[in-house]
Amino acid sequence: MNNSVKNSMNTSIAANISMTRNRINAIDSLRGLIMLLMLVDHVRETIYLHKQVADPMLIDQTDPALFFTRFTAHFCAPIFVFLAGLSAWLYSHPPHLQGSQRDATGFLIKRGLFLIALEFTVINFAWVGQFPPSTWYLQVIWVIGLAMICLGLLHKLPLPILLTLGILIVAGHNMISDIKIASDHPAYTIWTIFFQRGFLPEPLASIKISYPLLPWVGIILIGYACGPLYQQGISSLQRQGRLITIGLAALATLFLLRSFNIYGENLHWQHYPDFIRTSMSYLNFQKYPPSLLFSLLTIGTGMLCLAWFERSSNRFTQLCAEIGAAPMFYYILHLYVLLILQTLLVQIFGANHGNRFGVEQVWQVWLGAALLAPILYFPCRQFAAFKRQSKQAWVRYL
Repeated sequence: MNNSVKNSMNTSIAANISMTRNRINAIDSLRGLIMLLMLVDHVRETIYLHKQVADPMLIDQTDPALFFTRFTAHFCAPIFVFLAGLSAWLYSHPPHLQGSQRDATGFLIKRGLFLIALEFTVINFAWVGQFPPSTWYLQVIWVIGLAMICLGLLHKLPLPILLTLGILIVAGHNMISDIKIASDHPAYTIWTIFFQRGFLPEPLASIKISYPLLPWVGIILIGYACGPLYQQGISSLQRQGRLITIGLAALATLFLLRSFNIYGENLHWQHYPDFIRTSMSYLNFQKYPPSLLFSLLTIGTGMLCLAWFERSSNRFTQLCAEIGAAPMFYYILHLYVLLILQTLLVQIFGANHGNRFGVEQVWQVWLGAALLAPILYFPCRQFAAFKRQSKQAWVRYL
């Protein structure tokens, strides 16, 4: 093989590696950004828990600063689940296979079971500081684990079928959102797991399903079906254009359905005497389970952010990418940091809201998150570097 051919091959391989790294950086950057927003919300739940918010939030009883702080957290779970599906497609279509697909069933099912086990053990302890807890809250990690298992069983279906199924679930579940099943009904347990937030019946009455499964399966399927946007044959500009088009289409659909209270949200928005309350009513979407409009807002915005991150390269996007490269490590770490923080605050300043310490202003929540972010960043950066270099299989699960 002559030198010109070797140079050409090396250049092609380097270009593919560079393009793959840029694509993954954009995904990691978005994941890192929503993890920082998640930090704000979890700081709120640590030192501002005495000011509870409903789902949807009660406009007449919720201060605008608290409403919009909580609103920023709406983007976290759906974008994280969407990116889990997108990342699963990248895992099953690695660049070195040049368009061929590897079987991701085992990886997705094992990772899903691993996440469920974490939710029941490490994560539940981090929320309440005791084990076993008096109540087991099955939240976002549990539902991501279950959604991954479902994806592991379904991902070999043709992508058009997966996309259609995902859209039907996300768009159609509001048709049955008014159906409530009583706890003594034979179908109550399965309905609660899949769609109705609440406690399981005896002998599992200490378990609360905070994140019903069905809509999240739809979101992870849509994320997986969007994977071909990131295949090697699509240029960065083409991908950005398609992401922007899809994102704007989702937001336009949201605007149409919401403005005329057509469909996709049980609670209609109302006019208030002031603009800020009217805006709060308009943006007051249901998260548990996520309504169609909730999903259109968050996933549509996520698409636009993916396009922006891919074309932007600066210190902020790199910081986000380094955090987003170690998502489960960050998630567990930040929960334990917050648990320790609440314990220390009570020891130093005393409990001023029941048995907890709390601040009195929303801006203090944002300040607390800003102070904690650098503390979390450095160990996440080190672990992300270790994860890239390690050949150990367990590292991939974090």
